[in-house]
Amino acid sequence: MKTYSTKKADIERRWYLVDAQGMVLGRLASEVAKILKGKNKPIYVPHMDVGDHVVVVNAEKVVLTGDKLDKKKYYRHSGYPGGLREFTYRTLLREKPEMVVEKAVRGMLPKNRLGRAMIRKLHVYAGPDHPHQAQKPEKISLGA
Repeated sequence: MKTYSTKKADIERRWYLVDAQGMVLGRLASEVAKILKGKNKPIYVPHMDVGDHVVVVNAEKVVLTGDKLDKKKYYRHSGYPGGLREFTYRTLLREKPEMVVEKAVRGMLPKNRLGRAMIRKLHVYAGPDHPHQAQKPEKISLGA
């Protein structure tokens, strides 16, 4: 019996649609990261990008538990002295809701070129509309 090794020709990419309305951010991010990595497929190997595309809609309606909206901070630095900026997640969710979901998912992917390839398959939109109807994404409910 021979060991099966996944090849690029074996990878079949699918598109999934996830509605983030009312979902807890961390639980949503971990499930989306699992799909982007391809861990839900039998051909998963850790050294290849075998994952699928994920379209997340209603990012502005994602939920943070506890008082994380006001206590959890997002930091950004311009690279200049005194260039550190900090924002609460309440501000970030109001101004750039897509970034909240992208940042949570990015933190759960590998920190190398493989992770950068995986994050390119994530498409996040603040509202219910998205421009990917031509790809016919399958609607899935996470955590069910």
